Amino acid sequence: MDQKLVPFLMFEAGAREAAEFYVSVFPDGRLLPSEGPGVAFELGGVRFEAFDGGPRFTFSDGTSFLIRCETQAEVDHYWERLLEGGGQESRCGWLKDRFGVSWQVVPTALPRLLSDPDPERARRAQEAMLTMSKLDVAALEAAADGREA
Repeated sequence: MDQKLVPFLMFEAGAREAAEFYVSVFPDGRLLPSEGPGVAFELGGVRFEAFDGGPRFTFSDGTSFLIRCETQAEVDHYWERLLEGGGQESRCGWLKDRFGVSWQVVPTALPRLLSDPDPERARRAQEAMLTMSKLDVAALEAAADGREA
């Protein structure tokens, strides 16, 4: 793989465990030969490198990975799997996995609804989104249409 920009994750500990978990969550995930002392893996065609760096390295909500989901089933899959083993739900499609990495699990319908040419539809979709943890496509669309889900 000739990928110029490679996300590098520095874990306090457990980089290999995290990589093995992530490749089990993503259908196309796989471990790769590492070019250094850490672990390399691929998710969605993107190469990642990870390393155990000790207690001074932690993750911040200021950095997250966005998963674009075509269906509610995809949203449900990633949401449920990434929360396994002690992850934490947040708001508006955000969660933190058990390793402290932040993810956004977002249906592709959301940006379409939020940028609807009708500002009232967009407003209603946004208001519905703000009440959710895991995003619900049917509820977002119903809200945009001004009806109950």
